[in-house]
Amino acid sequence: MSTGKGDISGWLVRRSPRPLWWGLLAVLGVTVAHAARTAPDGGMDNAIVVGAARAWLSGRSPYDDPHFLYLPGAVLAAVPQALLPESVLRVLVPSAVTACLAAGWACALRLHRVPLDSRLAVLGLAGLAAGFAPFGHLVRLGNWTATAVLALPPALLLMRRDRWTAAAAVLGAALALKPLLAPVALLFVFARRPRALAVLVAVPVLVSGACALLLPDPAGFVTRTLPFLLRGDDAFVRLYEASPGAVLPRLGVPPLLARGVALAACAAGVVCARRRWCRADPGPLRLAETAAGLMLSAFLVSRPSYDHYLLVVVPLLLAGLPYAGSVARRPWFWLALVPQVPGLTWPYLETVRRRAFKDAMTLCALAVTVACRSVPRAGPGSSGPEAGARERRPPAALAPTLGEKSSEPRPRSASF
Repeated sequence: MSTGKGDISGWLVRRSPRPLWWGLLAVLGVTVAHAARTAPDGGMDNAIVVGAARAWLSGRSPYDDPHFLYLPGAVLAAVPQALLPESVLRVLVPSAVTACLAAGWACALRLHRVPLDSRLAVLGLAGLAAGFAPFGHLVRLGNWTATAVLALPPALLLMRRDRWTAAAAVLGAALALKPLLAPVALLFVFARRPRALAVLVAVPVLVSGACALLLPDPAGFVTRTLPFLLRGDDAFVRLYEASPGAVLPRLGVPPLLARGVALAACAAGVVCARRRWCRADPGPLRLAETAAGLMLSAFLVSRPSYDHYLLVVVPLLLAGLPYAGSVARRPWFWLALVPQVPGLTWPYLETVRRRAFKDAMTLCALAVTVACRSVPRAGPGSSGPEAGARERRPPAALAPTLGEKSSEPRPRSASF
């Protein structure tokens, strides 16, 4: 897609007027206030982790609760919350989750060299908060997926600056709390960074091992949580899972066949992510789209797989909107997000327990859209060598700031 002075990308990367910032603050404030009113304990998911910390403080095993699916490091990380009253948690937790999502969005923008005071920075975050249902779900639940949303963009930013070991340390710290970003380890394999991969593995292993020694049941994650995750037979959890392996049996597909379909889709997604990485075109899209492909492939087969997991990849892809050929410029990206528009009622899917069907539609559509980026197309707006040249030339406002180290060529003009 050719761009010029009239292209919307130039408008998006310009400085945002002050009224838009006030609108963004209003949207985020309303989101936090609503969560504080509806979740007096700081959110159901956060309450599970805090309950595990309180169980440890009282001498019991945190893994007595089968819904506590985190590594031992999360127990100690939740101890400060366990010492606070619920009146504080009901405001602190949604505020902290919102701050994590906003910080992750800011790092995603910096990965794509989009100014933090741009219109895209304001409208993108406001659109996610007001127009993407998983954003509100994550804030109300207080789920620790927010740590993964916060960790992935800065890790990719460090990779773009060729600081792979530091990126591995950031991802390892996130894995020590919740192993959601484990599929990104394949990115280190693709890039042939064995030393950084060793750091990525060592950080959560050492932290989890040290924290497990402080628990009354040191092997609880291995003996209780892993079997629970592998079985995936919790009737309550299954109603909200978005992976094909959980949704297809609800439509009458034999469970074994559904698992086979999910595994095949995951394998195909990993192959496409590998091919996307091998297309070594310049610019940040290579890192962002390869990581997104790996994460979406894992979500297709993981148990559980919830709607708020999509926040790990959607902001990362949306921040690439100013670049020609990006996933966010494809119509299927936006069509995939339609089921997640708040207030849109779908026939036969009105109840909360059937929301997983909408989530599965979005997950599968996004996975296919990102996977298609591994196949270069010829012609204007394509992803081939000519598109790579356009990715090398973002708007002038997206150029690295003075003093920032970058191995990418500096743009010569304001066109793509």
